[in-house]
Amino acid sequence: MTYIVALTGGIGSGKTTISNSFKKIGINIIDTDIISKQIIEKNIEVFNAIKKKFGNSILNSNQSINRKLLRKYIFHDKKTKLWLEDILIPKIYQESKKQIKLVNSIWCLWVVPLLVEKKLDKIAHRILLVDTSLKIQIKRLIKRDKINLCEAKNMIYQQTSRNKRIVISDDVILNHNKNIETLDIYTYYLNCFYTYLFNTYHLKKQTKKQIFKKNYLTKLY
Repeated sequence: MTYIVALTGGIGSGKTTISNSFKKIGINIIDTDIISKQIIEKNIEVFNAIKKKFGNSILNSNQSINRKLLRKYIFHDKKTKLWLEDILIPKIYQESKKQIKLVNSIWCLWVVPLLVEKKLDKIAHRILLVDTSLKIQIKRLIKRDKINLCEAKNMIYQQTSRNKRIVISDDVILNHNKNIETLDIYTYYLNCFYTYLFNTYHLKKQTKKQIFKKNYLTKLY
């Protein structure tokens, strides 16, 4: 059985950077954002539901879903966001379980932005949170998505609070700077740590909460 570490964090916290660092050392990554994108592109049921909801204006010139426009819609209307999540989350969860069964590394990183909101932590053995300040989140979102301050705040406030993520997490990366070399060092440490937990879990049959208390890794990169 593969040991599953769920990686979560708020929008703009650095989840992709963290997962890419683990990918470099051979850890299998199951990314629910990628799964979501594939479902929207390839699942006829989902495609038709989105098209019916928003009309032809949601389509690109090649008749695919305009994900940038869809993202704009859902972050401006909470009901629409919940509607789309209700359609996607069950399919994302099932596809995640399928991909986890195919993992060939001792442990895998399951990237789940909505882990807390949708209570998807039940199949994870350990939860890794990448956290950062509101100020840095806003700065990154404005730069990445080319949006204004109001839009950035709206996207952040539609997600669960930092405190709720911290409470549920076992390990917390406080991401406040950009030292990539330091990140690689701590990625190596966490890989050793999770490999140890995998062995401990199978030898002693202990649950994640019985092994270690919350582990803070401060200012990693």
